Amino acid sequence: MKVTFLGTGTSQGIPIIGSDHPVCLSDDPKDKRLRVSVLVSWDKYNYVIDCGPDFRQQMLSNRVSRIDGVVFTHEHADHTMGLDDIRPFFFRQGDIPIYAHKRVMEALKVRFDYIFASENKYPGAPSVIENELDNTPFLLGNLDVVPINTFHNRLQVFGFRFKDFAYLTDVKTVEEAERVKLRGVKVLVVNALRIEPHHSHFNLEEALEFIEDIQPDRAYLTHISHMLGFHAEVEKLLPKNVYIAYDNLKITI
Repeated sequence: MKVTFLGTGTSQGIPIIGSDHPVCLSDDPKDKRLRVSVLVSWDKYNYVIDCGPDFRQQMLSNRVSRIDGVVFTHEHADHTMGLDDIRPFFFRQGDIPIYAHKRVMEALKVRFDYIFASENKYPGAPSVIENELDNTPFLLGNLDVVPINTFHNRLQVFGFRFKDFAYLTDVKTVEEAERVKLRGVKVLVVNALRIEPHHSHFNLEEALEFIEDIQPDRAYLTHISHMLGFHAEVEKLLPKNVYIAYDNLKITI
């Protein structure tokens, strides 16, 4: 299995428009972050988790010519606003499967009503195949994927476990029954927004405590804001098996 970090930034990305914060002015390419998303690939399958407003750029940068579906963690704009840009895949492949909690699916239908229209549909709009998720395993390609139910403040958000790989973003709390689903995972990705506490995201301390509890072989931090600090400086402070993910990083599990 291969995982490509398409984006590792928070909702505004890094640099933030108009910001003179030192991290936003950094020349280090690892400090430049598009909105958070990953591509998970195995055998002949390619699935994207979340498609935010940078989706088109991410697909071009990584030369992705086919996707088998889009899996959504939740409905916030930085995780969904690229849905229209599945059009080139639709034109080549046909209807694109999407996977989301019922609440998220309903939000997408409001935001992208023209995609879901059943009558008088605009001929240039993509079409999707809806797959509603609950907190039970589901099939992607030839693989059973396990949802991990988490909370982003009070908003339910799904993480996902693909065999030895698990991906969680926009997480603030994970109950013990859901942590059990992560035991034994080899590679864990989890959000670490900044140094200071935040009401709806893990900060760095909370992310490291969560990693220590789950005990993966390797862990990667994502959904990072400029307030976490410079990539090179923060990574020096991390445990030896914890890394800061960066855009276009590819890892193999």
